[in-house]
Amino acid sequence: MSERIPVYVEAEDPLLQAGVSSQVRACPRLLVVDSPEEACIAVAAVDAADARSVELIRSVSNGGTCRVLAVVGQLDDAGVLALAEAGASGILRRSDASQARLAEAVEATAAGNGTMPPDLLARLLSQVGRLQRDVLSPRGIGVHGLSEREVTVLRLVAEGHDTGSIAREMAYSERTVKNVIHDIVSRLNLRNRSHAVAYAVREGII
Repeated sequence: MSERIPVYVEAEDPLLQAGVSSQVRACPRLLVVDSPEEACIAVAAVDAADARSVELIRSVSNGGTCRVLAVVGQLDDAGVLALAEAGASGILRRSDASQARLAEAVEATAAGNGTMPPDLLARLLSQVGRLQRDVLSPRGIGVHGLSEREVTVLRLVAEGHDTGSIAREMAYSERTVKNVIHDIVSRLNLRNRSHAVAYAVREGII
């Protein structure tokens, strides 16, 4: 068996903490640890996407060194965007968080692959489009500090394309696409690709 993935679990109440920790421990590929400093992924279990959950996600990300999977009870359109902007690399509804689905989402997030139910992705993209159309474009806000290639990659990420799909679309290698995303995240001091998309929307880049 390959080395287990260290997972830190943080929840808004003790009962929820115990339940999510139990689900994670039941998966032989995952290992629950005591702090985000020991983990490569944190599971943040919250009731709703509000200011409290945003702060919790930011705190367990350990300065952006720990990817975060948000397990959320209630979500609206604004909440999806708020969680992405806070630095959540993945989002999972609590109602969908069976042992198998939770383990799958944790492993995908740990591997750097953002995970989100398709309808939530559609809502996030709708928010992206609405902000661009109704708020940013009328103010004439444009690209700031990113090359045309970087803007294109961010736009494709926002549209839901994975690394392989972006590479095929732009006729680049997957390594090149990963390097472009890494350069954007590093240069702008962002947490991950989801945060980069949220930043790009806010700044009028896409």
